[in-house]
Amino acid sequence: MKKILLAFAALSVAGCATSSMGASSSTPADAFLSALQVQCGKAYAGRITANQPASATPDPFEGKALVMHVRGCDDPTREIRIPFHVGDDRSRTWVVTRTGTGLRLKHDHRHQDGQPDAVTMYGGDTVDAGTAQRQTFPVDAESVAMFKRAGLNASLDNTWAMELVPAKTFVYELSRPNGRLFRVEFDLTTPVEPPPAPWGADG
Repeated sequence: MKKILLAFAALSVAGCATSSMGASSSTPADAFLSALQVQCGKAYAGRITANQPASATPDPFEGKALVMHVRGCDDPTREIRIPFHVGDDRSRTWVVTRTGTGLRLKHDHRHQDGQPDAVTMYGGDTVDAGTAQRQTFPVDAESVAMFKRAGLNASLDNTWAMELVPAKTFVYELSRPNGRLFRVEFDLTTPVEPPPAPWGADG
């Protein structure tokens, strides 16, 4: 009987060790993507919480209804697509993809007829683990080359970030070393009516 109890105790310890190893293998990138997956199918209204320095020209975001819609969830552990609607403009979709080392953020820009914009699929990969609530994406070389071709030199030092506090807020952020900061905060406590599909999407 004593031998049986000892064997059971050993198995219990081994089981706990295995469970602990499994829990520790979940990375911040996986945790962030998992929290985002919970929002699949839902839409939320946002508000600008930072937009500096002030623009000398009319800002395309100011005074517009801002809505994010987590809708591209066919393979959510690998990729999630989030259209970002600015008023009636449905040209923007954030694409968050799991890579071998972290996450990738790309911006899919389309015209109303569904054709890709000349400047599209730009973004970057995470370069550190980040956290379960914040992931940062410095601009990648491919995007820098695209920006140079388009004469968008202000964007050469872009860093994007996403923050997700479950059941509370989602934040999209763009920053530059020169002091440029743009942040939109979405209220996850109150879903809104999902908007139409983004331009270029099916259904």
